Amino acid sequence: MSLPRVIGCLLGAFVGMLGSTVASAHPHVWITSTSELIYAADGSITGVRHAWTFDDMFSSYAIQGIESKTKGVYTHEELAPLAQTNVESLKEFGYFTFAKADGKKAKFEEPVDYFVEYKDGLLVLHFTLPLKTPVKPRVLALEVFDPTYFVDFQLAKKDPIRLVGAPASCTFDFLRPNDGAASAQALGEQNFTDGGNANFGAMFANKITVTCP
Repeated sequence: MSLPRVIGCLLGAFVGMLGSTVASAHPHVWITSTSELIYAADGSITGVRHAWTFDDMFSSYAIQGIESKTKGVYTHEELAPLAQTNVESLKEFGYFTFAKADGKKAKFEEPVDYFVEYKDGLLVLHFTLPLKTPVKPRVLALEVFDPTYFVDFQLAKKDPIRLVGAPASCTFDFLRPNDGAASAQALGEQNFTDGGNANFGAMFANKITVTCP
């Protein structure tokens, strides 16, 4: 099965790769991530704001067929359909964002304030995930990853995490995953599609911990 021409749709990329009998189980899309945790005046966390920069190959693929007034320059309006396609496709995967407040799963609403920008030859998807219920935990654990490891997430080298409006006593730490490419390639694609390693990508999760004493 060839890669479906669904511009900017992550699911389209997955479907095309899953249809290949020779593909090995390594990432097919690479994303550099920065995240902001948003706080209300009372100190509760209300949501997470992401900025995801796609790799150059995927960026080049995604803008094919998109018309722009200026060659090589794309406005937010011109990229609006692409942004909508992305966030709609990500819903099935939980937006690759998983949170626990004091050990209890925190659920998100659908994205708001989303848009795509084209910067330095790369696409950047911006969106905010509001929490269904604002939380005020002592410890918030946030993970960003693709359970099937078709998308590889890496935290940005500079300022990957920010606390916006957080109480002064709150601190954060983050853990970058070890490079697991070698072990991933050793597994065949069938290991992922039959459900046996459905959560393999958790081994490569970017783990963010926010502590508010």
